[in-house]
Amino acid sequence: MDIFQKLKILADSAKYDASCSSSGSKRKNGGTGIGNGETAGICHSWGADGRCISLLKILFSNACIYDCKYCINRRSNPVARATFTPREVADLTIGFYQRNYIEGLFLSSAVVGSPDDTMMLLISTVTILRQEYHFHGYIHAKSIPGSSKELITKLGLLVDRMSINIELPSQDSLKLLAPQKEKDGILTPMTHIAKSIAENKQDHSRKKSLFVPAGQTTQLIVGATPESDLKILKLSQGLYQKMNMKRVYYSAYVSVNQDSSLPTLESPPLLRENRLYQADWLLRFYGFQAEELLDDTHPNFNTLLDPKCDWALRHIDQFPVEVNTASYFTLLRVPGIGVISAKKIVMARRQCHLDFASLKKLNVVLKRAQYFITCQGKTMYPRKELSPSCIESSLLRLERNTSPTSSALWGDQLSLFSHLPPTKEDKVKCLTGNL
Repeated sequence: MDIFQKLKILADSAKYDASCSSSGSKRKNGGTGIGNGETAGICHSWGADGRCISLLKILFSNACIYDCKYCINRRSNPVARATFTPREVADLTIGFYQRNYIEGLFLSSAVVGSPDDTMMLLISTVTILRQEYHFHGYIHAKSIPGSSKELITKLGLLVDRMSINIELPSQDSLKLLAPQKEKDGILTPMTHIAKSIAENKQDHSRKKSLFVPAGQTTQLIVGATPESDLKILKLSQGLYQKMNMKRVYYSAYVSVNQDSSLPTLESPPLLRENRLYQADWLLRFYGFQAEELLDDTHPNFNTLLDPKCDWALRHIDQFPVEVNTASYFTLLRVPGIGVISAKKIVMARRQCHLDFASLKKLNVVLKRAQYFITCQGKTMYPRKELSPSCIESSLLRLERNTSPTSSALWGDQLSLFSHLPPTKEDKVKCLTGNL
């Protein structure tokens, strides 16, 4: 099998991995090699499904020893198999880079032989790129669950970012769908990476070797098992707090295998994936906790409204807030006010009192924020107070890019939107995080 046949098989096999990001590295080129891992030097190109396509994204091998029921590369599947050599991956990367096709490499692999055997192959590949070709560009490599700490450390000193995919949200789900994997085999190396990153940052020696300078990421499959959004979000929150995770990626379950243990879905739960990404932004940048957004009586996200609007309607007693006096973190909880616009409000109100015209100039999304704020004690429209159900009806119309009339604020039209897919605006908010 020639190298291009391998590339076709192994690039296609890598498409289900969402935890691919090309930002966050500051690896410099000292003038002795090619490529540059500076943050500004990485191009971000996004596919229609929101995934980054600026990297050469491939598996080293899809000849896996595991038989995970949800995976296209499971041992028992009759699919074409291929395995690169370290030299082939290195040559492909440099060839694609010199043609300006890519800015870096995302390298993962099925488990070949054993976790340590696979890690040795990945280390050999990256060593050729770094030491022989003097490639200083961005490299994101997967750490194989169950591999030794020594090999993780060795790989971590060569790459910019590492990731270990949790895949399933609980030990019970792992036993059901991936019985050869253990929770400890995933969390132990993840903890080692987190501690090593922290120790490396505290090392103030001038010639220290960078260890995973762009941080680590992980991925969760959504919809393959019965865990609620609350359980998934609490897991993500724990990873951010305890593992200092750079990013948790969510991948809607795609049915590629036939198995009695797998759910039967007509289509991937893309809207659910979208809501989890929106909530993830609220955790990381808006000061929310998972337990605020969801609880045992409300364990899953509203399919009709984004998590921030849904939270605001369930806590309508905390609104309206006065934009001229509310704290930065209070402003962040207002639908339609994002991180950037909240900072602009705080700076602008030092110079003058803000009104609704001022907020529009600051790019506040007034079509959402108008129901939750006052300017100098005044609402946007001098009318009697709207009930939560009326506000919800209006927000639902806005979610579907319609143009509501004033009378539409008073009608309950919830049933009209119960089966519509995510809009273009939903997808944009998923990527930008501006809620």
